Amino acid sequence: MKALLKSQWPGILWSIIILVLTGLPGNYFPQVTTFWDWLAPDKGVHLFIFGVLTFLLLLGHRKQYPLNKFRYRPVVFAITVSMLYGGLTEFLQSNVFINRDGNVYDFLANTVGCLLGALVFYLAFRKKNQNVGKIFE
Repeated sequence: MKALLKSQWPGILWSIIILVLTGLPGNYFPQVTTFWDWLAPDKGVHLFIFGVLTFLLLLGHRKQYPLNKFRYRPVVFAITVSMLYGGLTEFLQSNVFINRDGNVYDFLANTVGCLLGALVFYLAFRKKNQNVGKIFE
């Protein structure tokens, strides 16, 4: 458990920051009402924060298990955890947080951000070690 916390603390800290940011009252955020509104700038924020979360989870897993011993399909784990966390934040915005409204377009942006975070991780580490492709198998 200590090794897990040592390697995953950036991802855990980032997930707390996400929870705080998504829990802030939404009086100053634009409302998304149509399909085309999902292209609004706030979707870029969703892409970024969930991409960073996935990247940090993969980075922590890489630190915990060297690439030649990468275990338990970390990409599937990181994307799944990040997507579930994105769904949880949208649920909390709809049902718990004051003046917030979760919606499916935000969840889709969260999901795309998760996938982009995994892609950025792959591109960042593929040149440093040719074994990085094994984590995507």
